[in-house]
Amino acid sequence: MGDEAWPFLGTEARAAGRVTKRTLRSQYVMLHRNVYVPRGKTLTPATRAVGAWLWSGRAATVAGRSAAALHGTRWIDAGLPAELIRRQAGDVDGIVIHRATLTDEDVCSVRGIPTTTPARTAFDLGRRDPLVQAVVGVDALANATGLLPADLELLVQRGRGARGLVQLRRVVKLMDGGAESPPETRTRLLLTAAGFPRPRTQIVVCDDHGYFIGRLDMGWQRWRVGVEYDGPQHWTDPAVRARDIDRSAELQGQGWTIIRVSRDILRYRPEVFLTRVRDAMRAAGWPDYRRIRLDATLTEWSGGPVWG
Repeated sequence: MGDEAWPFLGTEARAAGRVTKRTLRSQYVMLHRNVYVPRGKTLTPATRAVGAWLWSGRAATVAGRSAAALHGTRWIDAGLPAELIRRQAGDVDGIVIHRATLTDEDVCSVRGIPTTTPARTAFDLGRRDPLVQAVVGVDALANATGLLPADLELLVQRGRGARGLVQLRRVVKLMDGGAESPPETRTRLLLTAAGFPRPRTQIVVCDDHGYFIGRLDMGWQRWRVGVEYDGPQHWTDPAVRARDIDRSAELQGQGWTIIRVSRDILRYRPEVFLTRVRDAMRAAGWPDYRRIRLDATLTEWSGGPVWG
């Protein structure tokens, strides 16, 4: 059997002659009852989603993070259980089952699998997790699918009385599909919590002749202050580092001030980062720099740690 066929139902594969009872035991691992994957293969969130759906007898709808994975969302923990929506309740190791009523507009087909639409998936993700994690998840889904806040408005109106709807409204206001990683979302939310104007994401910068210089993670075009999150590759890959240096010089030549931030600074010294941004905005002429809270944290928003 090729990799494209996994996960699969053992009974179906044996009936079709693709595996024998012996090879099923020796070459494959049982993910759920009668659901198998090749031995030694790494399980992804999408793999777990397909496996859970097969376990349901193809009678459930893939939802939550599993739906996000099928829609192409990255940054999902592969160790988390799969999520399904179906009428029958029941505890299953490795699968979380939600009981909810879905309309035809809530469900689409992904790879032939009934899956909650991006809007319905965001409706669920935005209500269940603490605020910061919820925005991270919805941002990643929006980045993968092009989901917009307006796409959620009808669901928010229709879902009156649903648990977590108050938070969902906040998530809709804060979401931004321009975030290309969870740290970028956390950086943007920290700036917002500190009192800065909401930054614009993925700012394209060109020179006076229209030549493309670069795309900034986020910033304020009016004041020409940009913020760039530097992942490990920006420091460990010489080629990436060299490009960063050249691009920084070109951006500076266009009047931009770039504040670079790393995961450690965000996690352990956010006040240093906020001070640098405040000072850059002040030098650029932003008049409200005095109201910035240098002690702002994301924990106070989410009610718990957000760096796990």
